[in-house]
Amino acid sequence: MRILAKIVFWFVAISVGLTLLYRFVPPPVTVTMLVDGNGITKDWQPLSRIDRNMVAGAIAAEDGKFCTHNGFDTNAIEKAFERNAAGGRLRGGSTISQQTAKNVFLWQGDGWTRYLRKGLEVWFTFLIENLWDKRRIMEIYLNVAETGIGTYGVEAGAQRYWGKSASNLTTTEAGRMAAALPSPKTRSVKSPSGFTRRYGNTIAARIGTVKTQGLDACVYD
Repeated sequence: MRILAKIVFWFVAISVGLTLLYRFVPPPVTVTMLVDGNGITKDWQPLSRIDRNMVAGAIAAEDGKFCTHNGFDTNAIEKAFERNAAGGRLRGGSTISQQTAKNVFLWQGDGWTRYLRKGLEVWFTFLIENLWDKRRIMEIYLNVAETGIGTYGVEAGAQRYWGKSASNLTTTEAGRMAAALPSPKTRSVKSPSGFTRRYGNTIAARIGTVKTQGLDACVYD
């Protein structure tokens, strides 16, 4: 029991310490990056240098309640559980906060480790929601999310696909990048077709709604 208590103590202490550190310092590397056999291309940019269209696009595509939830969207989780219980490919109901926690502190993948990761993801999501503000969560999310093969962050993605900075993205460009976020290795950003193209266009059309309805207000207030 003493050994277990020490393990729990040090896990809590280290996880809280890292979370506090990353409130001020960019995460230098993630597990996903380290195990990526395609190398790592990334270029950290503060949120002030990332176009608001990209922020709105991420919210439109991934988490419309980003500014109002505490890290978890219970309705989305319930719907995902119902779909998964009905059979077929597993689908999640993760928020941007949950994805940020996973991307920064944990690992990707399926199998039995998925369930272990999900448990840890709850803990780290709780931490970042209480130790960071929403702006910092979004800033880190857009800098560590995989945006292409061996490409991490929207700045590296914008340079790869359009040869320009993420500070100047059109709604179409932001929509296409956001559409590819769930599966960046298989969904084409620059020349999308089929579902990715239609979904990207839908996200692009929603970007204006996100702005006018203030769904991204917590990032800029």
